[in-house]
Amino acid sequence: MATIVLGVGASHSTLMNTHWEQTTHKAEAERFRDALHTTRDRIAAAKPDVALIIGSNHFRGFWLDLIPAFTLGVGECISSGESGTPKGPQPVDVEFARHLTNTVIEGGRFDLAYSARMQIDHGQSHAVQYLLDGLDVPLVPLVVNVFAPPLPTFQRCAELASAIRAAIASFPADKRVVVIASGGLSHRLPWPDWRDPHGEDEAFMVRAWLDGRENWSDYDVRRREIIRAAEAAITPEFDDRLLDLFEAGKASELAEYTTSYVEEAAGNGAQELRTWLMMAAILDYIPAERLVYEAIPEWLTGMGVAILDPDSSSRRTRS
Repeated sequence: MATIVLGVGASHSTLMNTHWEQTTHKAEAERFRDALHTTRDRIAAAKPDVALIIGSNHFRGFWLDLIPAFTLGVGECISSGESGTPKGPQPVDVEFARHLTNTVIEGGRFDLAYSARMQIDHGQSHAVQYLLDGLDVPLVPLVVNVFAPPLPTFQRCAELASAIRAAIASFPADKRVVVIASGGLSHRLPWPDWRDPHGEDEAFMVRAWLDGRENWSDYDVRRREIIRAAEAAITPEFDDRLLDLFEAGKASELAEYTTSYVEEAAGNGAQELRTWLMMAAILDYIPAERLVYEAIPEWLTGMGVAILDPDSSSRRTRS
């Protein structure tokens, strides 16, 4: 039987890699980076056999020609390597991934998409770079559509996560599983609703999302210029309330969030909180430990890290 030994929610930003020296909020940046290192050590101490990484897609592996709501990697996994993130093949626990896929689909509630040759981007590989560095832990990548509306509802994300939790529990062999959610917190990217772009930059973005499957790097210079020109739109009050819910063991309340509410309250980048909700649901919404929260305008994002530790939760319950 597989056992979930740890859950992690962690923000990502490739600007950590490309613009560290230009970051003026250096103390905040260092505290966030230190929290990632601490989390990496906590993961190592948990001795996982596999990492289920739930992340978003930034139009380097999935394109507007086909956008599944949820896609599980069950074979090859190639990381695009943008902005100094890991590049090339990543190890996948194929047996475990296929068990999860088969069990969820045969359960009859979800027709989960799967890929035997998945390309991931920093929505997954940022976690590989900072949280699994040197650990030699194979992955099971789960990509959630959070940037190409219509998006899966938060409620649907929670329901799928519950099905995945049951599938993990039904795995017949001993296996220690860490569940990592990558993304969030509040931030607004200069990305359009692909259905209604306004202006030259937005039209360029949609063109890249439609045509970039074979040559995504050709679009990347201008993409980065558009992102770097954006003004930060971080909502620390929203992020603080969110982390309070996780600490209180009330992350299930995120299932009541709507796409429009999150867009208005915390920006389009905060749609990545679906990954945090799914991680928490797989951990059965046990209380979290908040390691850090920093609003870093140069990275456009409210940067947070939280850990859900079943051992700590059970000790608190017994006491």
